[in-house]
Amino acid sequence: MDTSQIPDRQQELLAEFEKRKKARAIIVPTDDTEVKARLRELKEPICLFGEGPADRRERLRLHLADLAERGVRIEKQEVEGEASQPLDEDTVWYHEGLPDLLAARYWIAEYSIPRAQERLVRAREEVLKPGAEKAAKKQELHKKLRQITNTCSQVGDDRPISYCQFSPDSKMLATASWSGLCKLWSVPDCEPIRVLRGHNEKAGAIVFHPQATLSLSPTVLNMASCAADGSVCLWNLESDTPIANLEGHLQRVSRINYHPAGKFLATACFDCSWRLWDLETLTEVLHQEGHSRSVFNVAFHPDGSLAGSCGFDGAGRVWDLRSGKCIMLLDGHLKNVLALDFSPNGYHIATGSADNTVNIWDLRRRKCIYTIPAHNNLVSHIKFQGGTGDFILTSSYDNTAKVWAHPGWTPLKTLAGHESKVMCIDLSPNQDYIATSSYDRTFKLWQREVAPT
Repeated sequence: MDTSQIPDRQQELLAEFEKRKKARAIIVPTDDTEVKARLRELKEPICLFGEGPADRRERLRLHLADLAERGVRIEKQEVEGEASQPLDEDTVWYHEGLPDLLAARYWIAEYSIPRAQERLVRAREEVLKPGAEKAAKKQELHKKLRQITNTCSQVGDDRPISYCQFSPDSKMLATASWSGLCKLWSVPDCEPIRVLRGHNEKAGAIVFHPQATLSLSPTVLNMASCAADGSVCLWNLESDTPIANLEGHLQRVSRINYHPAGKFLATACFDCSWRLWDLETLTEVLHQEGHSRSVFNVAFHPDGSLAGSCGFDGAGRVWDLRSGKCIMLLDGHLKNVLALDFSPNGYHIATGSADNTVNIWDLRRRKCIYTIPAHNNLVSHIKFQGGTGDFILTSSYDNTAKVWAHPGWTPLKTLAGHESKVMCIDLSPNQDYIATSSYDRTFKLWQREVAPT
C-alpha cells in the first residue's frame, strides 16, 4: 500500500464522518408520503428496489446534506399557489391533536408539578445530611449488594421468558413468555398462582398498575400486557382472561409502561412510534412519531412530566408530555437502543444498547456524562433502584445480570447462573428481591444471603 495515500484516505473518512454528522441534524418529515413528495421535488427516485420507509427517509436526509454542502439553495415547489419557501432545518412538524390530548396534557401538568416540588424538598433535605452519615449508609448498602445470591430458580414456561415484574406489594411476580402466556407467581416460594391466556403471539411485557395489590380492588384493571401481533391486553387479578383490549396497533408492540399516576399507559410499537392511552376511556390520546426506525421501549419520569423512548434508530428521545416537545435527543450509542430508565433523582437517565454499553445522561446538562462498558453482549434491560437510585441493575445476552453503583458506576455484583440470554431484570419495591428472566425458560430470584444465627 502506498503510504502517501494514507493522509488523503483519512481526510476522506473525516469528511464523510462530518457529512453524516451534519446530516443527522437535518430535520426531515417522518411521514412516508411527505418523504416521497420531497424526493420528487428534488428530482430523485421516490423508491429504490428493496427500500423501506426508514431507508428512504435516511436517503432524503443524506441528499439534503449533500446539497447543503455544495451550497445549493433548496426550495419547495409551489403548492396550490403558495409561494415557495426555503427548507428550514429548525422546522418542527406538528400534527393536529384532539381535545382529549389537550385535557391529558393539562391533567399531567397538574399531577407532575406537586410531585416535582416534593422531590426537590427531599433532595434539599438529603444535601443537608452530614457527609459521613451518607458515606456510611452507602457503604452498608454496597456491602449488602455484594452478598446477593440466587435463592430460587423456576422453569416458567416452554418458551423463553421475555419479561418479569414484581407487584407493588412485592408478593407476586408476573412473567411474559414467547408462548404468548403470562403467568403470576408467589414470592418468595415461586409457586404458580394464575396463567393469563389472551395473546396468540410472543408476549413482550407485562406490567402492574402502580397501585395494584395496594389500594386497587382485584376486580378492576390491575395489569397490562403486549405481544408481537400488536395486541395489548388488560387484566384484573381474579380472571385468567383479559377484561379489555387496546386496539389500534398494526405492528409488534415490544414494551409497555404505566404512567406513575396509573391513568395512562404507553406502548412502544414497531411502526416507528409510541402511543399514550387513557385507561379510563380506553382511547388513544397521543400517537407520537419522531423515530426513524422501530421504537422498542418507553419509560416515564418519576414525576410523570416526561417520557423517554428508544429504538432501532440507535437513539433515545425525551418528550415533555405537557407540551409535546422533544426536549432532548439521546444520541451516543452505536447500535439499537433497547433499554431506558429514569433515576428517582429526576435528572439522570440510563440507556442500554446492542453495542454492549450503558450510557448515563444528565437532563440538566443535556448530554451523556458517562459510558459504562457493561457487558460482553447487548444490554437487554435496565432498572434504577427505586426511592434513592443508589444503584442500577442491568441484564444482558451474555447470560449475566449486574449491579452497578450510582453514582461512580463501579460494578458491585455479577449475577451469574442462567444458561442463556438474560432478557429482563427487576427489583422488588421493598428492595428485598431481584428477579431475572431468561431465554433458558427460567426465572430466578436473588436476595441477600443472611448468615445463620
